[in-house]
Amino acid sequence: MTDPDTRPTALPYGTPDAPRLAVRGEAHIEADPEIARIDITVQARGTDRTATLKDLTHRNDQALALVKSYGDAVEKVDTGAFSVTPEITAKGRHERIRAYHGRVRITATLTDFTALGELTTRLADLDLTRVDGPWWALRPDSPAHREARRQAVQDAVQRAREYAEALGARLDAVLEIADTGAENATPMPVPGAAFRSVAYGGAAESAPAPTLDLEPARQEVYAQVNARFTMTRPQL
Repeated sequence: MTDPDTRPTALPYGTPDAPRLAVRGEAHIEADPEIARIDITVQARGTDRTATLKDLTHRNDQALALVKSYGDAVEKVDTGAFSVTPEITAKGRHERIRAYHGRVRITATLTDFTALGELTTRLADLDLTRVDGPWWALRPDSPAHREARRQAVQDAVQRAREYAEALGARLDAVLEIADTGAENATPMPVPGAAFRSVAYGGAAESAPAPTLDLEPARQEVYAQVNARFTMTRPQL
């Protein structure tokens, strides 16, 4: 058995005959978004708690039915925060409830952008309904992420080759490729237009809501790797 004290010491920078080379590879590409998300906030207000809950339930069902009527264009529907909050009068010695405020938040994810503009304006045309968005994004497994990582590796190899050639050498072997953030390449959502429609009392007969033309925002994808190579003996 080899004595630990007599083992050859690893040379992190290689040897004169096999120098090591460390570089960083980067890639930055743009891609069309694959999904769009909108947030829908349904509200109700009244002096009676039960009536307020009834109105909120009705408007929530109405919004959900409208979203789901678009079939496969809607990939996912999630119900988020729900609240019913009493409004207390500011005057007088005794606390009195002036009104109740109800709110439900719904998030819809769409893959068909042709239906997005129509759905958004139809939702915004509902009573006491607010629509925010759209927010454009790529899927976590989008080919754009793989392409960015591939280009980052190619960039690292090209950089290392240029350094080696500057020394009259050539690349010999790859020792390590370390991912330094390519998995976090998903961009932050890009805010789109925000819409709001508020109405009080009964809804009157009106013309259909116009379809809004929404232009998808291009998504930026960034990847970075650290790579280590060995190269042949330099010709100095």
